[in-house]
Amino acid sequence: MANNKLEEKVEIPAETYEEEHVHTVYEQIASHFSSTRYKPWPIVSTFLENLAPGSIGLDVGCGNGKYLTVNQDVFIVASDRSTNLVKIAAGHQPHAAVVADTLALPHQKGRFDFAISIAVVHHLSTRDRRREAVQSILDTLRDGGQALVYVWALEQKNSRRGWDEGHEQDVMVPWVMKTSKKNAGENGETEKTFQRYYHLYRKGELEEDVVNVGGEVIESGYEKDNWWAICRRSGGG
Repeated sequence: MANNKLEEKVEIPAETYEEEHVHTVYEQIASHFSSTRYKPWPIVSTFLENLAPGSIGLDVGCGNGKYLTVNQDVFIVASDRSTNLVKIAAGHQPHAAVVADTLALPHQKGRFDFAISIAVVHHLSTRDRRREAVQSILDTLRDGGQALVYVWALEQKNSRRGWDEGHEQDVMVPWVMKTSKKNAGENGETEKTFQRYYHLYRKGELEEDVVNVGGEVIESGYEKDNWWAICRRSGGG
């Protein structure tokens, strides 16, 4: 069971902490992680399928790019901090995939019809940085453009993880990567465990962050241990 109450953080910069407990981990597990991520989530699929033909948008934190093929009538510029995941995502032509940090997106502001960011923002280790990420995503949208953001929920009492209200919101979640005996480590071990940082969002927290950075929540809800929100720039019509 993924426990794992976060040990007390040493006072190090958030960027350094995330580099060790998020970015470096995903670089190492990219291929194995990708092999387990192939089925689009229903609400994300519906959001993409309802877009107008010819729409141009972003997938911020695209992972292996599994959402790039949902709607063949839109064009998506995907990005991720993991070079190895971007290499996999780049195979979904004709879409583009680039290496980029969510807090420093290389896109012009106010130009895109839509954006999605699925299970990404919760990897940022302070609330200010999570809010900055939401702001960064909203800034890319044109007037009328919408973004769909998904984050892990604290309220997961019916899941195998068993988290719920009252549990620590900042946790480490293990990823176990098994290898063949032929590729065993120096001590003969055939599996390696990586610890990934997550912030578990309580009910209403994602919406609060959207509003805090000047965004407007159009619709929000809960799906399979995740909170989600469809949002736009305030006054963006």
